[in-house]
Amino acid sequence: MTQRRITDDLQDLLAVLPPAISAAVRAANHSDQLLEIVIDLGRKPMARFVKGDVELLSNEITREELDHIVKRIGTFDGDNRAGLERTLHRISAIRNRRGAVVGLTLRVGRAVYGTIDIIQDLVESGKNILMLGRPGIGKTTMLREAARILADSKRVVIVDTSNEIGGDGDVPHPAVGRSRRMQVPQPSLQHEVMIEAVENHNPEVIVIDEIGREQEAAAARTIAERGVQLIGTAHGRTLENLLLNPTLSDLVGGIEAVTLSDEEARRRGTQKTVLERRAPPTFDVLVEIQERDHVAVQADVSAAVDALVRSFPLPPEIRYRDENGEIRVEKAPSYPMARNGYGQNPQMGFRRLTQSGGNATIEPPTHPLNMRGASLLRQPAAALEPALAAEPPSNPVGLQPIRVYPYGVARNRLIQSAKRLGVPAVVVNDLSEADALLTLRAYYRGRQQTILDAEMRGMPIFVLRANTNSQIEQLLAEMFNLSFSPNPNKEWSEHSEIAQSAISQVMSGERYVDLAPASSAIRRMQHEMARQAELVSHSYGKEPNRRVRIYRE
Repeated sequence: MTQRRITDDLQDLLAVLPPAISAAVRAANHSDQLLEIVIDLGRKPMARFVKGDVELLSNEITREELDHIVKRIGTFDGDNRAGLERTLHRISAIRNRRGAVVGLTLRVGRAVYGTIDIIQDLVESGKNILMLGRPGIGKTTMLREAARILADSKRVVIVDTSNEIGGDGDVPHPAVGRSRRMQVPQPSLQHEVMIEAVENHNPEVIVIDEIGREQEAAAARTIAERGVQLIGTAHGRTLENLLLNPTLSDLVGGIEAVTLSDEEARRRGTQKTVLERRAPPTFDVLVEIQERDHVAVQADVSAAVDALVRSFPLPPEIRYRDENGEIRVEKAPSYPMARNGYGQNPQMGFRRLTQSGGNATIEPPTHPLNMRGASLLRQPAAALEPALAAEPPSNPVGLQPIRVYPYGVARNRLIQSAKRLGVPAVVVNDLSEADALLTLRAYYRGRQQTILDAEMRGMPIFVLRANTNSQIEQLLAEMFNLSFSPNPNKEWSEHSEIAQSAISQVMSGERYVDLAPASSAIRRMQHEMARQAELVSHSYGKEPNRRVRIYRE
């Protein structure tokens, strides 16, 4: 582990302040926790520390004090940012309509040597890395340290738009090591300088801070396709934020709506319009900086985006530095991926429970699918044996996975039901790979070609009366020889929570929200909730997919 060392050149920043403000900052005696100093005309100066703000003076800032600072710092660029020669401090200006400076934000720039240890293996892997995080969380500090580490063995060029990475002035700050630095004359030209760096200076690594425009996202893709390692930052908190940002979503491949054919939609068990990843991502690895020294890593952005658009987000790898300064890594659970891209966890067990002497005991499950070539029409839920709640054994025997081919059945509901029950049902895309076929009664009676093919193969065919979560869960329970009884109170509670969330969204500005298909009794409850909230609701669709839509008048 690298010994941490911090360089902040704070005395240079305090030297440009009026003496009274400079003395007040020193008197606060928390210089190592200082983030920025805020000075606004006609207001009291404030110092922002990691744990809160401190009022520096009781007097309001005058025009003379503002001018005192402006005369002692560098020239403001097109993005209203300036700096101090050979330091990492950033001074940002607020101007009035006539262009006069009426406010300043003086952010303390620090070179923290050793901060990159937490992701150094990723940085040195040669993969393209994107760092996300809220402003002030330490993205630029980590980026600067990455450039310094890589410059010891590779040709590194920094595209420094606001001189935050290499500091103000023509000579870069020592914190960037042997990296070369290209300054950007205007923020709007950042994408051109990125391309110029690749074409003119033969880099192996390009480092870029704050990718925020569509042209910069396109330039980043061009650089990545030329075989140059790219390490950059962007404002945002999570992968979901980035995908919903139309300007920057291309950095992780972007998403688009795809219209499926009737046959393909029936085979997938989804609606005709679905979301898919548009292109390969520009960045291979995503690092979400959640707190200082605490990050979440998506090591495969392609897989993470594919899983996210299918409503099955992959858990990230968590890395953090403990109280002793040691780096801890919590590996994300690895789920084997079915060919449709959805993850399944075969280690999750669900056992058949019986009651003996008032105590719940656990029996080993019999092998599932002992009816080859059987066709099963589901029985009412009341006919099933009720399940008893009990803790799973400490070392359960895993159920054997069953490959299921759904035909006309909602694939996403099937996956969610398997996850809720904890059974290893793997959804496949090809009938030849399946152990069993799952379909609806209408398709079975219609003698579709897929049904006939399954019968010729001697494959078990399970027939549902309706495409509902309850029916699917009952079927899975029988396939794996489980006792199961739907919990009506839980179902009503879940639908009530969903309806309340939809009401909140509409009252917050959403045009309308469609609820999930539900029974007529639950729909009546949802209509009543909308009426009490003084909103309008109507039911749409045909059974069993009839649903409630909530909207304003």
